[in-house]
Amino acid sequence: MVEKSILIVDDDVHILHAAHLFLKRHFYKVDIEKNAQQIPYLINNQNYDLILLDMNFSRNVNTGVEGFQWLDYILDKKPEQKVVLFTAFGDIEMAVRAIKNGASDFLLKPWENDKLLANISAALDVTRDTAKTDSGIISGCREMDEILHLVKQVAPTDANILILGENGTGKDLLAKEIHRLSERSKKSFVHADLGAISDTLFESELFGHTKGAFTDARDDRKGRLQEADGGTIFLDEIGNIPLTQQSKLLYALQNKRFIKVGSNKEVPFDARLICATNENIYKRIEEKTFRQDLLYRINTIEITLPPLRERGQDILLLAAHFMQIFMAKYHRKITGMAAGFEKKLMAYSWPGNIRELQHVMERAVILSTGNLIREDAFDGSPRSMQTSVSLNSFQIEEMEKQLVLKMMKKYNGNITDASRELGITRQALYRRIAKYGV
Repeated sequence: MVEKSILIVDDDVHILHAAHLFLKRHFYKVDIEKNAQQIPYLINNQNYDLILLDMNFSRNVNTGVEGFQWLDYILDKKPEQKVVLFTAFGDIEMAVRAIKNGASDFLLKPWENDKLLANISAALDVTRDTAKTDSGIISGCREMDEILHLVKQVAPTDANILILGENGTGKDLLAKEIHRLSERSKKSFVHADLGAISDTLFESELFGHTKGAFTDARDDRKGRLQEADGGTIFLDEIGNIPLTQQSKLLYALQNKRFIKVGSNKEVPFDARLICATNENIYKRIEEKTFRQDLLYRINTIEITLPPLRERGQDILLLAAHFMQIFMAKYHRKITGMAAGFEKKLMAYSWPGNIRELQHVMERAVILSTGNLIREDAFDGSPRSMQTSVSLNSFQIEEMEKQLVLKMMKKYNGNITDASRELGITRQALYRRIAKYGV
């Protein structure tokens, strides 16, 4: 069994030794540290699966400010790091704030050993969840974890699934994951890009045609629905289907049979249906350009993929994943990404989502000349820098503070709107609010 490594930071030596002895009995590798000022050295020279961090280190101070400051420091240096905060002076408000600021969990001292062990195990399970699935999906944020949990629930059924999301968010990858986890995984997964099929070829592509049905129809041809028989049919960009063709598709899906072009004989098929679109499908219904009865047929289960800008530290997880791919492709030896480069990745709004990030990382690997991907390898322009802000200083922290203040004032304290304008996650904005006392 591989030992998980834990760092415990607390100014109380009795707490340190008690936790150390208890956790070692449960096969954890434990380092302890009394002086919080050693945190930068420790996290730069050692990789820990989890850090247990006290919130107060100064005599007669019990506000938790020091703990939040160190949490922010750790997450800025290692965004993927799992941190559990603990204190003897906490309350519900502080616990909520801890989670919002990025902590994996929050514990009160003195703790019950069973509770401590359960919380640590849960936090380390989150760490394991950030790994790549067999389908290639990489996730660590709560929103994606919830989606993958839902996928595991619905994949074994034959429920029709509609995946919504912006271009480049990974709708096709999620569809393949549903098929992989389904009872039909040994059969075909057929991808039909409806946005690329012209109106005149729609029926031929989906339903197939007979020999001589039209000019150049030299042989009988199976359509996508027939190819998917027994497996899964993925109708990508279904929102682009012309209204004139929607009734034909609805008939086929309702009756599980279709008629080939040039024939009058119905052909049965049995395929799991997954659809996807980047369109606002409900607006299309209001505009009467998409049939409501077709929507009812395709969205027994509806899944909305979040844009990359709302997936927090997944940006860095995905960037590291693409870096490894392109290092192998272009035979480059790169040890990591500079802090300035990572900061730019996190600040950018990613209108092209994961597909754009993949392009950025390929370019960065190609152009990098040293062991690190440096800040100037990123050619995007962070949305936050497009906002005019009056600055009294050109210090990075002062610039960041002024941007946060401006956005919070602009949106009357609305975290969701302010974080969207800044191009960062709600959790990242909460950390900066705490950091600067906004």
